[in-house]
Formats: sequence, structure tokens, C-alpha cells
Amino acid sequence: MLAVRGEVFVAEQGVPEALERDDLDALSVHVLARDATGAPIGTARLAPGRRIGRMAVLRAWRGRGVGDALLQALLDEARAQGLAEVRLHAQAPAIGFYARHGFLAEGGRFEEAGIAHQAMRRVLGRAQTVRTCEDAVAVVSALVRGARRRLRLYSRDLDPGLFDAAPVLAALRRFATAGAAEVRLLLQAPNAPQRAHAPLLALAQRLPSAFAFRAVEDPVDRAYASAFAISERGYYFRRLGDRFDGEADLDGAARARQLAATFDTVWARARPCSEYRALAW
Repeated sequence: MLAVRGEVFVAEQGVPEALERDDLDALSVHVLARDATGAPIGTARLAPGRRIGRMAVLRAWRGRGVGDALLQALLDEARAQGLAEVRLHAQAPAIGFYARHGFLAEGGRFEEAGIAHQAMRRVLGRAQTVRTCEDAVAVVSALVRGARRRLRLYSRDLDPGLFDAAPVLAALRRFATAGAAEVRLLLQAPNAPQRAHAPLLALAQRLPSAFAFRAVEDPVDRAYASAFAISERGYYFRRLGDRFDGEADLDGAARARQLAATFDTVWARARPCSEYRALAW
């Protein structure tokens, strides 16, 4: 554990060893990743105060899912401890990594040990407030990454700034190519994303077996002002679909089932988007 941290933080990043090690090590829950030979390749800890930290993966193992596994193990530990939330200070280059796991930024950037950091927080077991487009991108990316087989997206016009954001598109691409995946999208203004050449339409054209679009036509359905994204495990709900502020719970399966029932009812009476006939629907 300490050898991995020493190589990453002290030798590679130049953090003084006196700062890298602290008294919280003895009070923390540590996770350790090993290679096939048993050699340590990554580590992280959950410290008192609900703080995740000391996430370190050896250079040769980065980008191979080791950090994802370490973080998931600590989130599972936090749930087992009954924690309502966890917090961390992310190094600036790692902000996107934590955002993909549902952590939302709080406050501005600051420096620790001469390195730019961002405070981040994830709520566990209850809804988390989503305030900005950046928050929305983070929670939708995490929602897609956590989906098993089906995603349902109810949107007015594919929400420019959200469903065309690079992290969301990357998550959708990964989901749609992972196997028997299905993404259903209900739109109230289907012509708008087509006129805007929305990147998600181009992705769906390349993966037509995974994506299906329908347009809302029933007057009652068109009066529905909200929007949402749901997987089998969680949801992101906006009371007003033309805004990004709302709530999300990546572990909110019960609420997700309620929203799925609403979605499926509208889907059954919506029309296939003939505007997208080039996509073979």
C-alpha cells in the first residue's frame, strides 16, 4: 500500500513524504489491488469523516479499470457503514474520473501539496441535488455507466449541453456496444436535434440496433413539463425539462421503476420518428 503511494505521490508527483503519510492511515479502511502475481498495483482509503483519498494506481496500470474497482470497493464499504455521503479532494486531472462515478464538484479549485484540487461529493442512498449542466453531465454519465441492459431517456430536444457532452456520449457508446443493450428516447421536439445535427443521432445511426426514438404526440403527453433519464438502478429527474436543475439518485431503483412506468405508457402511444428514417427505424 505505502509502496504504491510512495511511487505515485512522492516519486512521480513530488509530494513530500511527510505530507503523504498521516495519522489517519491507522484509522482508515484501505483497499489494495494486486496483479496476477500478487504484486500491489493500486490502493485507496476511506478515512474518518467520510473522506475517500490516497487513490493511487501505478502508471503501467492506469486506464485499465483498476481505479474504477478501487473506488467501487470504497463506495460499497461506505454503504456498509451506513454513510449518507462521501467526499474527496480530486486532483484536477482526475475530476472527470470521479464525475463518471456520480461525484459532483463543490466550490472552486484549490491547491494541496502544490497540486490543483477540486472538492467533490457523492450522496448515498437518497436523492442528490443537481444544480448545473456540469452536475447533469456527471450524473447522466454515471447513470449510463451503471446501467445493465436498458436506458430510458425522456427529453424535449436531446438537451444541448447534456446529451451532446463528450462524457455522456462516451458512456452511451460504451453501453450500446457492450452487448444486448437498448436505449429508448422519447422526444417532444424531434426536429430540433435533427436540425442541430446532434452528435447522439450520428452515434445512433452507427448503432441502430441499440437506439430507438419516438416522438410524443398525444396532447396530454405534450403537456408533460418534466424530463428524466433512468436505468434499472437509478434516475435523474427534472421537474422542468428545459432546465438542468433537478435531483438524481444512482441507487434509486424504486423511483426509477415509477418513472419507467410513466415512460412505457407514453412510449406505447408515441410514434416512431420518421424524421430519422435514415437511421432505419
